[in-house]
Amino acid sequence: MDFGKGFPGFQVQQGQNSKPTDPKIIKRYIIIGVVVALLIAIGSTTWFTVDDKQQAVVTTFGKVSRVADAGVHFMLPFGIQQAHKVDSNVYQRIELGYRTTALSPDNYTLVGNESMMITGDYNIVNVEFFVEFKVSDPVKYLYSSYEPEIILRNLSQSQIRNVVGSTGVDSVLTDGKEAIQMQVRELITELLKVYDIGLILTDVKIQDSEPPTDEVVYAFKAVETAKQNAETVINEARAYQNSKLPAANANADKLTQNAEYLKQKRVNEAIQQVAMFEARYTQYELNPDITRSRMYYETLSTTLPGVKLYIDLTQGGVQKLLPIESFTDMVEAPQTQPAGTQGGTN
Repeated sequence: MDFGKGFPGFQVQQGQNSKPTDPKIIKRYIIIGVVVALLIAIGSTTWFTVDDKQQAVVTTFGKVSRVADAGVHFMLPFGIQQAHKVDSNVYQRIELGYRTTALSPDNYTLVGNESMMITGDYNIVNVEFFVEFKVSDPVKYLYSSYEPEIILRNLSQSQIRNVVGSTGVDSVLTDGKEAIQMQVRELITELLKVYDIGLILTDVKIQDSEPPTDEVVYAFKAVETAKQNAETVINEARAYQNSKLPAANANADKLTQNAEYLKQKRVNEAIQQVAMFEARYTQYELNPDITRSRMYYETLSTTLPGVKLYIDLTQGGVQKLLPIESFTDMVEAPQTQPAGTQGGTN
């Protein structure tokens, strides 16, 4: 039967050298291909690499068997063992109250429901902050909780609201940020120890805190300006004090030394007077009558200076003081000569 007659241009030619393909060769090629594919599959599932910022948790049939550090590691193929890589040597950040983008970190958008808080004196403020953390235990990070970052976010937001809610608005907006950060860090660290989710807190930083309205912002800026002016005045006063204090101390030392000198002078005078009195008392014990008379005459000379007195001892040994001149005249025209004692005669 000739099939070429009904189909013009179609001819069946049978060459003498053409041979049918051997099915064994085809089967051999298929087997080689399967073996190569199997070797490639086995090779790709028996090793893995971990960079220096990561750790890998290796599981065997879903159970944790080991933790691999940076480098090349081998494991059982076909999913018997699997490696789960965790960024454990990287500082990660959770932003609260605002969001930034990787392309423009300087530009950010506010998230009002996270930033708005009530202070201890019932004022409303917007607090934008972030927490920085690392993975401390990759096994607990993967298997102790579901989405540990969300747990840390909720913990951070609740604790900063707790601290801000017990702090006055002035401290939140001005000089109390450092204390708030330290207190929040301590609270979150303690809670992470309790929850044990494989994360460790490294830092808490308040980016900004501001009142919710422009009027309140202006008022707080005025308060801050007043505080700065007060600091300036205090510094100027301290500078003036430092400039005047040395002279005042020198004057005080001078007065103290002068007082010590006067004190010692008075003491020496008192010692001298005591010595003179003791000397007189010694003479008085030796000659009491003569000493008594001398002291009597010296007292008269001191008490009545410039007055002439005559002492009469003729009548029975009784002394008489006879003023020859009037006291009033002596007051009007005082004598230039010192008072003396004269013995009267009959």
